[in-house]
Amino acid sequence: MFRTALRNVFAHKARLLMTAFAVMLGVTFITGSLVYGDSLNQATTAKATDGYERIAVNVSAEADPAHHGRPGNLDARTATALAKLPGVAAAAGRVDGFAAVADREGKPLGNAKDARGGNFAPAADGKDPAYRFTEGSGPTGKGTIALDEATAAKGGYRVGDTVRVGTNKGASSYTLSGIFRTDGTKLPAGGSLTLFADTTAQKFFLEPGRYQNIELTATPGTDVTQLLSRVEPVLPKSTSAVTGARLAQIKANLATSGTSTMSQILVGFAAVALFVATFLISNTFTMLVARRTRELALMRAVGATREQVRRILLTESLLVGAIASVAGLAVGTGVAALLRTLFADTPAAPLVLTPTTVIISMLVGTLLPMIAAWLPIRRAMAIPPVAALSAAEHTAPARPGSLRTGLGAALVLTGTAAVLYGALGTGKDARTVIGLGAALTLTGTIGLIPLLSRPVVTLFRPLLTRLAPVHGDLAVRNTVRDPRRTGATAAALAIALTLASGLSVLGASATQYLDRATTHALSADYVVKSAGGQRMTPTTAAPLKKLAGATYSPLNQSTGYRLGGSDAVLTGVNPDTIGKLLRYDVVEGSLDSLAEGQIAVADFKAEQAGWHVGQTLPLEKRNDQRGSVTIGAIYQADEQSDLMPSITAPDSLVARYDSAPSTAGILVATDGGTSRAARAGVTHALGDNPTLSVLDQADIRAQDSRGIGDQLNVFYALLSMALMIAALGIANTLAMSVLERRKELGTLRALGLDRAGVIRMIRLEALLIGALGATLGTVMGVFLGWAVGRTLQANVAGYELVLPWGRLALTILIALTGSLLASLWPARRAARVDIPSATAAQ
Repeated sequence: MFRTALRNVFAHKARLLMTAFAVMLGVTFITGSLVYGDSLNQATTAKATDGYERIAVNVSAEADPAHHGRPGNLDARTATALAKLPGVAAAAGRVDGFAAVADREGKPLGNAKDARGGNFAPAADGKDPAYRFTEGSGPTGKGTIALDEATAAKGGYRVGDTVRVGTNKGASSYTLSGIFRTDGTKLPAGGSLTLFADTTAQKFFLEPGRYQNIELTATPGTDVTQLLSRVEPVLPKSTSAVTGARLAQIKANLATSGTSTMSQILVGFAAVALFVATFLISNTFTMLVARRTRELALMRAVGATREQVRRILLTESLLVGAIASVAGLAVGTGVAALLRTLFADTPAAPLVLTPTTVIISMLVGTLLPMIAAWLPIRRAMAIPPVAALSAAEHTAPARPGSLRTGLGAALVLTGTAAVLYGALGTGKDARTVIGLGAALTLTGTIGLIPLLSRPVVTLFRPLLTRLAPVHGDLAVRNTVRDPRRTGATAAALAIALTLASGLSVLGASATQYLDRATTHALSADYVVKSAGGQRMTPTTAAPLKKLAGATYSPLNQSTGYRLGGSDAVLTGVNPDTIGKLLRYDVVEGSLDSLAEGQIAVADFKAEQAGWHVGQTLPLEKRNDQRGSVTIGAIYQADEQSDLMPSITAPDSLVARYDSAPSTAGILVATDGGTSRAARAGVTHALGDNPTLSVLDQADIRAQDSRGIGDQLNVFYALLSMALMIAALGIANTLAMSVLERRKELGTLRALGLDRAGVIRMIRLEALLIGALGATLGTVMGVFLGWAVGRTLQANVAGYELVLPWGRLALTILIALTGSLLASLWPARRAARVDIPSATAAQ
């Protein structure tokens, strides 16, 4: 049986080629996902733990409320005491924080959120074991710094150059004293690291004379566990110690928590691609078995049992899957290498091909064709040999089966009801219900597509017959001739289009919501924010007083209040200017009440607490300061807005209760509006600080929607694999159809249809199949996008459904273009059918 199956595979290699290619694409996707995920995990772990082997014990300080929540209790005396313990070679006090390096144009170098600064802590020999200098030396004075090698190269800086560096305390220019290499304990991937002298770093990041942690290195032969036991008794209060190995394990777990999510997303899309490939494989074997009905019946007639024939066919599918899996495994490993190159932030490390990945890829690639081929083989085995031998050609039924149709209709109705229930209900598990309903609806639609193919294709008939009367009519007739085949082919495309359309609807709706939530209330020309998401203080805005023609107000957020018995966050603003910078839609009271020391409250906050204008509320701060405030205005606001406060207070009120509020942003308006000169003026007034970003409304919209756009682009790229497999399914279906219709095509040619007409007819058939899948997929995608969006409206005020007509049309156009391209080879084969031999075929 194995030899027979092998012979049949090589005998039908052209027909099985696309099936093998579809399996290979699916295996490529899943192999690439697993290899990339494993490689990323290993690289991230290696990067996160690099260098901890030099640390024997790490001593860290807990947050000290007496020092504004910053670490305390570790100072030079503690470091000296630890250095004197037996087995300690050196004790290096460390302090670090946010520090952004500016390029020669004043913009931050590297990833601003990972811009770090630290202290240079030399040992007795004048060297710091954490850093290996390639040029120059470590900083020794308050006017010098050192940069990591990558940041210096990116900025084009050499030893002796002047470099501008910004911290939360402001920006200054420094002389570059050295360039160094370091390990993962200090430098995050894609970030920058600036070293300051010890006292300078303490002033910027903590307090003079204090450290956040102390790193102990051990003398050769020292047992780390025993050293830890010596360290713990001499530790000050509110400090703790851990071995370097344990700290490395903690860092590795934190670093890989995000990479596992990315791997799961990739595997999820690989599953979609494999699911789509199932239709292609099943369709191919359906047509192959139908074409070989007489051959299989002859085998049964000469003595082969039904089980033997079934095993031969299953062995064929197994061989095709095994060959494709080996190819997919090799190509998938290459795809993983390509992904690592495309994502520049991925730490460099060798590719990891684990035995688990090999086993999973081979099992999926070999079992999937067998599962997909089971049903067509089962149907073929149900045909009696005598009936098969008596027919010139056994064809699939022209109508969809009643059982299939009934089951599909039941699933669609049940799934649609579940989706509607989840969308219109208010349960906390609404999205889970919608997901289950979506799965049922998609599965049911797959069963109903053969029934839906005729009416949907008929909708396009007037357009086709008007453009090409003869060829269009022939294409429509050929498309609906075998509803099962057409439906199975279009189903693969419909699944991909459902996901793409649903993501487009959600993405467009979320983008519009964010746009409205972030800029609708903004009247100011610019918003100043911290480039790395670090803390700003009210003093950050002080230099703007000297900027001629500027109107500004910081948004000073102060937390830890109990207002009228409810937790509250107060945002202090300048009462004289805030009305010109933020658009307050006041529904009750007046915003002028801010100048009188009263507060203004967002409508959602007032509704939740039952407050009204004129009401006086008790105000209590966590440090036991007490007072009272009066509500002078209530205004409309979006609960998710980053700019519009929930409680707006005069800055004098906030300063009374909080001496160090955190500034969330600075609103600035200039006399001339937005311009390059105005932006430069604001930037210069703030000290050309690379830690601050001056954003106009377009920048804010782009910044807030960039994350959604980037994620959608990644998802679209992943879905393109499913679209490619669906296009292969169309090509395979048309190719098989051409083989079955050789006599018909020969007759049409003999009656006067030229080769160009045959090509046009086959292409129109492909477009009809593509239009069927695209229509059903787009309708289901919009429906599911609406349903998921409805669940967001309860928690996200202002979220509305947006239909991105342009993106939906582009998706449909891509699907139709792929269908047209898929028809090129089958159309060419159909046009080259030999008329005499085709018409003479029985």
